[in-house]
Amino acid sequence: MQGPTKLLENEDNWVTDMGAWFPAERVVFRGKDLFRELGDLPWMGLLLYGITGRVPDEKQIRLFDAMWVLCTSYPDPRLWNNRVAALAGTARSTALLALGAANAVSEASLYGRRPGIRAIDFLLRAKQQLDQGVDLKRVVALELEKHKRIYGYGRPVTDQDERIVPLLTFAATLGFSDGVYVGLAFAVEEILLARPKPLHMNIAIVLAALAADQGLTPHEYYRFMALSFSAGMTACHVDAMQKPEGTLFPLSCKRLAYCGAPRRVWESV
Repeated sequence: MQGPTKLLENEDNWVTDMGAWFPAERVVFRGKDLFRELGDLPWMGLLLYGITGRVPDEKQIRLFDAMWVLCTSYPDPRLWNNRVAALAGTARSTALLALGAANAVSEASLYGRRPGIRAIDFLLRAKQQLDQGVDLKRVVALELEKHKRIYGYGRPVTDQDERIVPLLTFAATLGFSDGVYVGLAFAVEEILLARPKPLHMNIAIVLAALAADQGLTPHEYYRFMALSFSAGMTACHVDAMQKPEGTLFPLSCKRLAYCGAPRRVWESV
């Protein structure tokens, strides 16, 4: 932006067809009347319409709803983002502050939102290369050579991801379990399982594949999943609020492995 031209053009002016509030009259939500045209949509349908500009059908809404339900953050305060929500509760902070902070730290490099957007980005790029005639093993090898990992494969603590079977079982009831990108995700896993250090898929690649099969772009998928951990976080905040203040995972001093300067004895002059 050169000079103040753009700022002057937008002073007291915002041109958009995304939405507007007409006091005591109506609300425009992405070009539609919220009360007259969108009022019968479930929350998930409205969320997806706001993100994509497309009204999902009933089966799609059920799929995306299940993706949130089955893959939310578990109500376990030991998990990294849930601990933030629980800490807010044990400090008697509000639910909004707890959820805001816990969702913010969900944008981690190895967990949460970043692996999700990287997983769907990989699937879309891999499909493009396959369409150009590149062998899938070559696609995987190039990805590993460039990025050292493929997001959506591998998991700490355990190889098996307990969320995959329930989600794909539900997706199958809707006819969404055998899409192109779901098949691609499993084909990549076959290649990774044949390596000296085999890697199993985790839920990130399955979620990304289901979303890609429904036509979501990486950024649409990222925005859709942004608040999906909130259910487990809220439960952790409630749990901590119901217990004595300041009692979440305390550590006694004797458990600290201190390696600093030794204790000093002060002598009186």
